[in-house]
Amino acid sequence: MKRTRLLLALTLTSATLASAPQVRADPASRSKDPGPSDLPAAWREPLTLAQPPLKPGQQGTADPAAHTATMVAQAAPESEEAPPDLSDGSPAEAETGAESPAEGEADAAALAREAQNPIANLISVPFQNNTNFGAGPSGDGTPNVLNIQPVIPVPLSEELLLVTRTIIPVVNQPASATGTNSAFGLGDINPQFYFVPVSKGRITWGVGPTFVIPSATDDVLGQGKWSAGPAAVVVVTTDRLVYGAVGNNVWSFAGDDDRRSVSQFLVQPFVNYNLPKGWYLVSSPIITANWNAPDGEERWTVPIGGGIGRVFAIGKQKVNATLQAYWNVVKPDAAGDWTLRAQFQFLFPR
Repeated sequence: MKRTRLLLALTLTSATLASAPQVRADPASRSKDPGPSDLPAAWREPLTLAQPPLKPGQQGTADPAAHTATMVAQAAPESEEAPPDLSDGSPAEAETGAESPAEGEADAAALAREAQNPIANLISVPFQNNTNFGAGPSGDGTPNVLNIQPVIPVPLSEELLLVTRTIIPVVNQPASATGTNSAFGLGDINPQFYFVPVSKGRITWGVGPTFVIPSATDDVLGQGKWSAGPAAVVVVTTDRLVYGAVGNNVWSFAGDDDRRSVSQFLVQPFVNYNLPKGWYLVSSPIITANWNAPDGEERWTVPIGGGIGRVFAIGKQKVNATLQAYWNVVKPDAAGDWTLRAQFQFLFPR
């Protein structure tokens, strides 16, 4: 009986398996194993382990992370080469360094104030040309004086400055201006020395000696005497104004005995009103007195007038140019009626 039941169970199981549908895998549906040609170029390269394979029985000491990093580095494609850095690393790459218009105008205004101060700590070489009209006994002479006036400040200490100014006149004196022969050449040289206390305030002053050297190349171009005397200057500087005065008096102490002695006074008040872009208005008349001349108009020369100036640059060279005109309201008979003054000053700021 038991054998009969066992045979029946086996028969039923075989029948069930025979009737089940057979599932066949579609060749197209099976995933294709990637071949070597399907991999990226970098991945087809053989991998190099960070350390050689272990020998049988040898303990592994390599860091798995190091192996992984090495494999990833080898598998990654090479990055493109970065473009070369063409910058020179200078600050000009980040900013042009160009001066703004406001800064340029401020610098021009500051330099103009220095140029207008005769005892500033500024090296300069002015060429001042004075043409006098209506001179001579007949009143039709036009003498001309070109004053070359190098100014050189010399620091003596942190608190004291020596400013030297040497006036070198080149004179053209026509016959109509002298009533005798015409002459052209060097006049009497006038060196001046000012000891100036260094000040950061509005007021600057200086005192010192001045001399007149009888260097004229013709008698009508100079006084023929050695002279000396005191000189002084005071300057007030504000945002817009630079004003003050320069004065001296000289007396002769040696020289040609046939020439008249010298006792001469000079004062030059000046006022400068500064405008934008280096422009300014100026008045600086030169008032003189010859104490040895008769009283009255023969003693004094008093001009009035003024003009305009500007501080600017020619290339890298800073210059100060002015044009002024003066009418002599008081003068000796042989002096000119009016003067045209043109100045071109080379500036050398420190």
